[in-house]
Amino acid sequence: MRKEGKASISKYGSSEENEDSNKINSALHDHSPTYEHVRNKKATVKSENNEQTSGRRLCASKDYDMYKDLLDSVLDETTEDGSHEEAKQLSEHKEGLPLKFRFEDETTTAVEQSEFELMVESLFDEMELCLTYGDMEFYGYQEVAKNTRNSADEEANQYARCCKGKHEVMEDDEIGLICKYCFHMELEAKHMMPPWAEKTYRGGDRRFFGADQSSVLDCLDMETGQNFAGSCNLRKGTIWDIKPGIRETMYEHQREGLEFLWKNLAGTTDLAQVKTAESRNIEGCIISHAPGTGKTRLTMVFIETYLNLFPDSRPLIIAPASMLLTWEEEFRKWDVKFPFHNLSSSEISGKENKMVLKRLPEGRCLDKKAVRTVKIYSWNKEQSILGMSYTLFESLAGKKSQNESLARILLEKPGLVVLDEGHIPRSRTSNIWNTLLKLKTKKRIILSGTPFQNNFKELFNILRIVRPAIAGVLAKERKFAEMFTCRGRSTRKRYRDVEDSRFSASVMETAIEGLKAAMAPFVHVHKGAILQQNLPGLRDCVVLLRPPELQKSLIQRIEGSKNSLKFDHKVALVSVHPYLFNDCHPTKQERSGVDQAALEACRLNPFEGIKTSFVMELVRLSALRDERVLIFSQYLGPLDLIQNHLKGVFGWAEGKQILKMEGKMGQKDRQNLINAFNDPRSEAKVLLASTKCCSEGINLVGASRVVLLDVVWNPSVERQAICRAYRLGQKKIVYTYHLMTSGTTEGDKYCRQAEKERLSELVFTSSSNEQCKYKNVDTCIEDGVLEDMVANVKLKDMFEKIIYQPKEKNLIETFSIAS
Repeated sequence: MRKEGKASISKYGSSEENEDSNKINSALHDHSPTYEHVRNKKATVKSENNEQTSGRRLCASKDYDMYKDLLDSVLDETTEDGSHEEAKQLSEHKEGLPLKFRFEDETTTAVEQSEFELMVESLFDEMELCLTYGDMEFYGYQEVAKNTRNSADEEANQYARCCKGKHEVMEDDEIGLICKYCFHMELEAKHMMPPWAEKTYRGGDRRFFGADQSSVLDCLDMETGQNFAGSCNLRKGTIWDIKPGIRETMYEHQREGLEFLWKNLAGTTDLAQVKTAESRNIEGCIISHAPGTGKTRLTMVFIETYLNLFPDSRPLIIAPASMLLTWEEEFRKWDVKFPFHNLSSSEISGKENKMVLKRLPEGRCLDKKAVRTVKIYSWNKEQSILGMSYTLFESLAGKKSQNESLARILLEKPGLVVLDEGHIPRSRTSNIWNTLLKLKTKKRIILSGTPFQNNFKELFNILRIVRPAIAGVLAKERKFAEMFTCRGRSTRKRYRDVEDSRFSASVMETAIEGLKAAMAPFVHVHKGAILQQNLPGLRDCVVLLRPPELQKSLIQRIEGSKNSLKFDHKVALVSVHPYLFNDCHPTKQERSGVDQAALEACRLNPFEGIKTSFVMELVRLSALRDERVLIFSQYLGPLDLIQNHLKGVFGWAEGKQILKMEGKMGQKDRQNLINAFNDPRSEAKVLLASTKCCSEGINLVGASRVVLLDVVWNPSVERQAICRAYRLGQKKIVYTYHLMTSGTTEGDKYCRQAEKERLSELVFTSSSNEQCKYKNVDTCIEDGVLEDMVANVKLKDMFEKIIYQPKEKNLIETFSIAS
């Protein structure tokens, strides 16, 4: 039989092929115990032959979508019962079975083998037959023959595990899948998918791909994902032992919050019991810590420790787009060992899967689809964290998604989901809320300093995202919640009706206590005492201002049309400056009876508007004290006008002394602007910011004065805006100014805020470690700038009333007297 093999080589093969084949046959005759040499030669001949064959069979195809193949490989790794295909394959390898490359209903086309290939295959068969007859017991020999006398202790332990069949497998292109320590072979190279294989995938139109693209996918599915192989070997102690020393770097409320997260999402903090406790029916929880108290850091520590114990959990962080770069910087700042992939970024960070990065086309800019595919594949293949915005998540996983595979990955693959500023998806009619309900994982964390937004209905919607099962129980309390909810535009009469409600105090107390008791097991609250203990202080006040005659007449004109759907918008603009009347009255008919010449003449004069007049003087006095001012507004019109006033009055330039942040700004530009404003060496004096897109999550500790130009219905919006500056890391006392124009409905809106905040305080009580009550202000702090403005003879007539500690007083009575 061996002579016939040599003859066939001489007849069909070249001289080089004859030489290699003779060496293989010689090894077979000798039955050498160094079988590894024979195996290497076998793989080398096979590899060379594959290269020759692939060179003939490859044909370039620009239509091949390698990124779709990456996404499909992510889905194919999970079986119907949720187990990972890789684990299943490794168990099959021990029985000698090949890796399974089956793509649903594919029909493979048999590749006709050449006579030379048939000859080489027959030699392999003969070699295996000889080994069987010789009873060499090769596998056992390799496992015990490894000399470990010069190895480190951990390597010796690994060899002991190898003898028990617990190998650490790696891929060798010439040999196959082998153990990196004892060279036990799990799978021979001949059973691995060659690069020239034809695949018809999911019934799609798949063709051969060219040499320029074939390298992208070669061996990607063969990666063993070694980072997943049990990162944490601890079996005793608590979760604090996973990362020694981390406890000392956290505040007390963060430590309590970390243990709370582990108890809710893993069942316990005891490592010996985690595996059994984790198998129970676990659901999500809420971290309701005051804005600026370190929720991001707390969550990062939890994710890092959780990934060490559950390496295949694949965490997903969904956050407002403006906060993703903040997350990215925080992961870098605290040196988290697991990569963070920002899916909303269109750039490759370099932390993606190395095998994919090597095979990306050089010198070509990748589109968003390609970048996202690479990041998702990397997140699936290795221990890492995926981050994306709410808008992007809804677009890719919602009902309007154009990629079914990608939608399935985002909804099914994550083992842990974090919703930063989790109060954002609170409306039943929003697409993002309905998309989040489709998430398969029950392990969800909502981070929100202000979970109670407008009413109890929205609160129940938030609870349904994090704990669907409990939401139905809490819904029974709605009949009590209705007494706290005033529908329509708030008026003083409605508030009096609430006070004179037919519900008794005992009934209200019972309803509130029922809600608190139901939410206590999965809601951890910290009201912000840590800020009072570690920051210089906060001074909060409402400033009621008297408008000039032109502005007052325009306000009265608007007040006569309260039935307008845009009434609040008009009041907000005109109460800032009279010129903004034209912005909310675009037609000539609406402007009839108004002196347009007078409006045009006052456009660049800030002192014709009561709020712009206040802002100019505040900025001037703050600049003299080397303090920076942060100005918030719901609308861009007032911000644009104030920017022009600052240029005209002080001669400042946009981008230097004046910075402006709005929704259309890119994430990188936004982060650069934040860094510039917080840098004490920069020239920045004022930051103009949109309340809608810049009042949550970002760090603006460079400001010590915060101005709120207009009043919003939702109290949490204003609180979030203030906490951009009043947060951990602030070095100065923070002064805030809620500006209101007398003669408008702004006072009524602020009263509504106070009522909503009172309900929030009743429902969300602080955790056990927080003994002192959270307060909005420090009454001992004096505001020198405001005092100087009031003492100024030219300015003192503009002030009608200044109210400190506003939300702890009877605001209805206060504004009644003021008006």
